[in-house]
Amino acid sequence: MAAMLTQGDRDIGLGHAASVADAFAYCERMAMRHYENFPVASIFLPRSLRPSVCAIYAFARTADDYADEGSSPPEVRLEKLSEWGRMLDDSYRGRADHPVFIALAETAAKTGIPKQLLADLLTAFRMDVTKTRFQDFVELEAYCRFSANPVGRLVLHLFQDIAEENLLLSDKICTGLQLANFWQDFSEDRKKGRLYVPLEDMRTFGYTEGDVEKGVVDERFVPLMKFQVDRARRLLAEGAPLVWKAVKPLRFELRLTVGGGMAILNAVAGAGYEVFDRRPALSVWSKVVILTSALVERNSWNRPLRR
Repeated sequence: MAAMLTQGDRDIGLGHAASVADAFAYCERMAMRHYENFPVASIFLPRSLRPSVCAIYAFARTADDYADEGSSPPEVRLEKLSEWGRMLDDSYRGRADHPVFIALAETAAKTGIPKQLLADLLTAFRMDVTKTRFQDFVELEAYCRFSANPVGRLVLHLFQDIAEENLLLSDKICTGLQLANFWQDFSEDRKKGRLYVPLEDMRTFGYTEGDVEKGVVDERFVPLMKFQVDRARRLLAEGAPLVWKAVKPLRFELRLTVGGGMAILNAVAGAGYEVFDRRPALSVWSKVVILTSALVERNSWNRPLRR
């Protein structure tokens, strides 16, 4: 099957059948273009793994762009995602000719990342096209199982650290982080017609979709959002032991991830859960504190024990 040449391909000037080196360079350029949303490709990752992480990011980023093409009808977006999935299947059969899949195939050959985790991400992107409401937290958690949890599991596979306990702890962190991003991006999702607060929770607090449309912040909405934020905090805290259980090269990045998720939730709470008119963001100081805390902990791992 012929590979799709996206606008991004044309912008970079790369067509089909790239060499492996060109393919990884393409993925890295895509990651750097969106660096503000791609902390996992930071300088703190082992240099040997950065190309593989960029390949995974390029795969997911392109699929996300297909799912989020607001001007295209849903059926067109779904067909693009289906073709992306067919190209994924082909790449695992040794028939890749798009730079993203050439890089992914090389990554899979070197690290053994399972195709199913990448396919799960595509399931989430299809849901982004077709599902804008969640009846209860069970449904929302199921969405996170496809949208967020595969990312953590892929990273653990890259680090060859796939003990079952670690995978489950990673799921907790990733689901908590996904929820944190939902509450941070509440206003943007609302503009797109998406609502991630479970409808069951809204009924419990007496809040309605009509209130969401009007942007009502009152004695019902504040405790409703506090409930959502507290749930995300618990998940991050439950997954936090992975920071010390994971292999050492991964611990620093995990500490930044958990700290960043907690900081986002603190920002939402600090704004009084006012998420309709603005996107709660981390201050420069918050980022400095997170980084400094992670560096202090990393130094302590190499410190000899006192006798």
